[in-house]
Amino acid sequence: MLTGRHLIAGEWIEARSTFTAVAPATGQAIEPNFWEGDLDIVTRAAIAADRAFPDYRVRPAGERAEFLRTIAAKIDARREALVERGQIETALPEERLTLECGRTTAQLRMFADLIEDGSYLGPRIDHALPERRPLPRPDIRMTRVPIGPVAVFGASNFPLAFSVAGGDTAAALAAGCPVIFKGHPAHPGVSEIVATAIEDAVNTCAMPDGVFSLIHGASHDVGQALVRHELVRAVCFTGSLRGGRALFDIAVSRREPIPFFGELGSVNPVFILPGALAVRGHALGEAWAASLTLGVGQFCTNPGLVVGCAGPAFDTFVEAAEGVASETEPQTMLTPAIASSYRKALDALGVGGGQEDSATGPCAVIPAIVRCSAEQWLSDTSLHNEVFGPAGIAVGCRTDAELMEVARALEGQLTATIQMEESDTDLARDLTPVLVQTAGRLIRNGFPTGVEVCDAIVHGGPYPASTDARTTSVGTLAIERFLRPVAFQDFPDSLLPLELHDRSRALSGT
Repeated sequence: MLTGRHLIAGEWIEARSTFTAVAPATGQAIEPNFWEGDLDIVTRAAIAADRAFPDYRVRPAGERAEFLRTIAAKIDARREALVERGQIETALPEERLTLECGRTTAQLRMFADLIEDGSYLGPRIDHALPERRPLPRPDIRMTRVPIGPVAVFGASNFPLAFSVAGGDTAAALAAGCPVIFKGHPAHPGVSEIVATAIEDAVNTCAMPDGVFSLIHGASHDVGQALVRHELVRAVCFTGSLRGGRALFDIAVSRREPIPFFGELGSVNPVFILPGALAVRGHALGEAWAASLTLGVGQFCTNPGLVVGCAGPAFDTFVEAAEGVASETEPQTMLTPAIASSYRKALDALGVGGGQEDSATGPCAVIPAIVRCSAEQWLSDTSLHNEVFGPAGIAVGCRTDAELMEVARALEGQLTATIQMEESDTDLARDLTPVLVQTAGRLIRNGFPTGVEVCDAIVHGGPYPASTDARTTSVGTLAIERFLRPVAFQDFPDSLLPLELHDRSRALSGT
């Protein structure tokens, strides 16, 4: 039974006002009402997290790993309830939500394995050289330590994997940082169910109460208050460029600026090189459209831009994509606001499908594909903007040189894709280093939708794809966002972290 309350340090509490989630399939309010967060709620959560930090940060890695695995098990036990509520709040299909549950628990277990290994701390030791001349060298040893309470914002498009117990939360808890989670107002019921799983795990593993809190909120005020709070040491955000940039500006303008790890949008360009167009043009057009419309185009890796050399082969490619798009039935987006923004974007692009169709539901939309020349795209920067939804822009270039000009004009991206044959190797050799400077993940002969959760993955990129191109929000490297290096000079083993002890290194053979 959902309560609509905030979870603060083990207590489910109410506030002063409420909001209601809306079912995207019907436009109707969903019970129950949820309490709106405010400055008092934020302060209580921040104080609780700060008090929990000294205890939680020194818990052995094995205890934190068991905590993460317990959270995963508690979520598994609630999978049926999560999928049922998720379908109501998001209109996402049962299969998608079931898979996302699995991804969420797999991430938690992945980070549990990582911290038990211990290598994530990256210890380094430079032994003293007392005989060195002209100056002796002291003994210096470096490790990484957790940074403190982390604020995590839920994403609209992933109610589980980028939400309450998603990758950001898993990485922060693994690092030893308490988490204050700001739930997304589009799926507060799912958020509460996952929060009960974490609360259950906190009690089972005897973790400090303030290690996790959930704050609901539909207004911008509660999120801004969370970023401003002096006890919050870092922020993770996945969402729009406008919303993320506003919070980023708050984070860096504080009296003591803090890291803001924002994933803010990407058009994920796909370059179809001439050989690939000639050999696979029709099939590639269908495959691009399938990727473009997957999940109603609501993935951050949605391939919203395709670039190729104009001509009969490119026409075949685009016509194949248009055929798939025209046969796609109206699909329901996550929220009325997202659907409205998509329709406005289509109107601005001058294509059909920008009007609401009451017969298919308030959030139902259709795909759209827009053609333009490279000259038009280069001169009109509005065509560079992400359209969140199943819309793509196909850019036809007159020459390989013009294709390269388009590549150099791109802003930061999460991904960039090259479709090529062996005959395209020389052009791909020129294109690849340009895209390396542009994107966090490069794909050859595939499409970017679908992010493998593993050690080597990078889900980030130069701004505006993310606010820190040195990091990732998916994969084990994500833990480094919540750690900072500390060096110890001339300290005895009795005062050093275990990973810096001489005897630990001797036992491990390093």
